[in-house]
Amino acid sequence: MKKEMTSADVAALALELSSGETSIIDAKIAKIYQPAPDEIRINLFVYEKGRDNLVIEAGKRAHMSKHIRPSPKIPQSFPMMLRKHIMAGRITFIKQYDFDRILEIGVVRGGVETVLVVELFSPGNIVLLDSERKIILPMKPVTFKGRRIRSGEVYQCPEAQISPVDATASDLESAFATSDADVVRTIATRFNLGGVLAEEVCARAGVNKSEPAKEIGPDGIRVIIDALQDLFKPLLSGDLKPCLVKKEDKGEVKPFDVLPLELSIYKGHEKESFPTFNAALDEFFGKAAAESVQEQVTAVKKEKVDVFARRLQKQEDAIKKFTKDADKQTRIAEAIYANYVEIEGIVNILKQARDKGYSWGEIKSIVKKAKDTVPAAKWIENINSAEGNIVLNLDGTRATIDIKLTIPQNAQVYYDKAKKLTKKKDGALIAIEDTKLAMQKREKKVSSRRKVNTKKYWYERFRWFKSSDDFLVVAGRDADSNEEIVKKYMEKRDIVFHTQNPGAPITVIKTMGNEVPETTLQETAQFVVSYSSVWKSGQFSGDCYWIKPEQVSKTPETGEFLKKGSFVIRGERNYFRDVQVTAAVGLELEGSTRVIGGPTSAIRKNGQHVVEVVPGKYNQNDVAKKIYKIYVERLKDTNFVKQIASPDKIAMVLPPGESDIKV
Repeated sequence: MKKEMTSADVAALALELSSGETSIIDAKIAKIYQPAPDEIRINLFVYEKGRDNLVIEAGKRAHMSKHIRPSPKIPQSFPMMLRKHIMAGRITFIKQYDFDRILEIGVVRGGVETVLVVELFSPGNIVLLDSERKIILPMKPVTFKGRRIRSGEVYQCPEAQISPVDATASDLESAFATSDADVVRTIATRFNLGGVLAEEVCARAGVNKSEPAKEIGPDGIRVIIDALQDLFKPLLSGDLKPCLVKKEDKGEVKPFDVLPLELSIYKGHEKESFPTFNAALDEFFGKAAAESVQEQVTAVKKEKVDVFARRLQKQEDAIKKFTKDADKQTRIAEAIYANYVEIEGIVNILKQARDKGYSWGEIKSIVKKAKDTVPAAKWIENINSAEGNIVLNLDGTRATIDIKLTIPQNAQVYYDKAKKLTKKKDGALIAIEDTKLAMQKREKKVSSRRKVNTKKYWYERFRWFKSSDDFLVVAGRDADSNEEIVKKYMEKRDIVFHTQNPGAPITVIKTMGNEVPETTLQETAQFVVSYSSVWKSGQFSGDCYWIKPEQVSKTPETGEFLKKGSFVIRGERNYFRDVQVTAAVGLELEGSTRVIGGPTSAIRKNGQHVVEVVPGKYNQNDVAKKIYKIYVERLKDTNFVKQIASPDKIAMVLPPGESDIKV
């Protein structure tokens, strides 16, 4: 995958940022952030476009970006110093330095001119210069051979190479004559192109890229010059064709290069085109950077989640060890009692030898000789003279015996050790229960944490509901939205509902060409009546009718005038008489998370925690607050309810006029 921008990329970027609709010339600089060690983000206010973000990652990339990494809570010194010098300034120019991977951004603030230099070659840097090109502030103060990037020094660009855009035949002749590499490597290094573009030049020129550069004659140089001019023509004319180039990686097609122009060497690859090179760069670099941050956040969350699992595993391992060690100590104690007489005989012999004045060295020598004739002597594996004890092998069980203690006392030492280990095991078992309880609480907390889907749909600007048969029904909220529905969203295949009562919304069933069942017609009739002046007047029933879209007209009768939001209905009407008003509010909690309102049967089918309302004595806001409190009490999650069903959102789906909650 491409790691950094090429000189051609920088040329295309500078072209877009300095001209046309993508220009940020004259943009005002707001705050500057440093979300990563080598990265800054400059928040801009672009004239007639609003706020945008220029992301610069030293040694790698620069582009406008929608994929924003979170900024540190405590700002670092570099962005704070940049704010001091260029915040509230205006961008005056953006240009590439000598077809190199260097971008220069001119800024003026209060009549003071500065230049922000972005080095996009490795290792990269971001340097602020004054009007005389003295360094005010570098991101990374460094010293190279012949270059010092430090405050107060005059900024020096790296040694210039031959620009492929302006290269002449003599430039190529000189470069090739002094090169010990092949053609493609010489073009890549001497003309600051990089490997991919160098291969493209060779392909367009039809020359063997592996041929030694010194062997290229005048004809070869001429076709290479033509290939260079052909390749970079779009950069000069502005006719860019930005795209991502993709290939399969582990069964998944992924982008591996981003280009401002078409390359013949990628002819067989899948490509994704973009309207601007900035957009392509953001998709390639910006999206990957944002995803890497998300992966890190996920890893941290996983680390937090796994802490209990690791603790539980350690506790279980400790219990196994305590059990094993306790059993071992008990076995040794039992082995001592099982060989009581023999061990006592060995201990007595050793005591007698010590009482007679034998040294431990002499005793060891005697025991060694006796192993061939005395069976019990074979049990002695080691004599520790410093501690005054012996190690015995009791049929495979090794026991350390202190000759100063009796046999029962020696056995008790091991029983005591087993008892201590058993207590530790009991403590670990209690700790395991605590850990399991904590895990259950965490899982309960995680499982109860509801996710909010904030996706918005076009119809949510209007009154709407989905019928029990899953038909979308939309209605106007006012004169403007009535006009919009009729002019923009009503189709010939739809069904239109209305009432003769004033203040009724124009209501449309979006049929999508399907036959509409009677249940949807009945629910829409209830919706039209309930969300009209019938509800406002406190009545519990009313009439409505349905018609075809072609019967709705904005052309009034001769001599008449239609106000905004009004229509003329011509032709036969299909009436629903004495329709009962009915309305309810509910919550969608699967897929979309939102509050919904409409006919009771439809809301019960599509929502949860349904609350029915009837004409009453409380205004919309008061009823909405009552319903909000009901949801908070039921869901036990104030934050979630506030996000999807705050009182103002509930009020938006209630019928107009005064209501009450149906008991």
